[in-house]
Amino acid sequence: MIRSDILKDIAPILRDQLVVCNIGLPSQELHMIDDQPSTFYMLGTMGLSSSIGFGLALAQDKKVISIDGDGSVLTNFGTLPTIANNPADNYILLIIDNGSYGSTGDQPTYAGKKTSLAAVARACGCENVVEVAAEETAAALRHAIDADQMTIIVSKCESGNIPVPVITMDPVVIRDRFMKTVQA
Repeated sequence: MIRSDILKDIAPILRDQLVVCNIGLPSQELHMIDDQPSTFYMLGTMGLSSSIGFGLALAQDKKVISIDGDGSVLTNFGTLPTIANNPADNYILLIIDNGSYGSTGDQPTYAGKKTSLAAVARACGCENVVEVAAEETAAALRHAIDADQMTIIVSKCESGNIPVPVITMDPVVIRDRFMKTVQA
């Protein structure tokens, strides 16, 4: 399975949740698979999906799911200790770990070599960390939603991209419709 297969599997689960999706191809894939106003598509700022989603979880009571990539988490390593030291039981971080910088040409990341993001998250103090194979991601996500406990899921998958159109929606429109969903 590649990232887009995981997104297809979890799209029905995400429909009733606030979602902050990683930049580039992950956002484009999720937008193409099942565009929802409850999804904030990152069109820039690599590495900040987890931070933005976590801040949103701290600011209100609805469940928030951040979808991030291994490359983005490696770019913003400081987010893991911040998450660990400020628990929010309405927050789930789903790291889709394909071992590559998928949006920029599939260059390998260290997560595809020796670095285990699950081990790093645990070392930072995150208490509920699970690593799953791509095929187990939907079940792990459902379990995390039902558990009402801050959870980090590292989903290991193959590297690869599908052709997707760019998101032509204006960023202000993306922001405004997401904010309306948050306030509802």
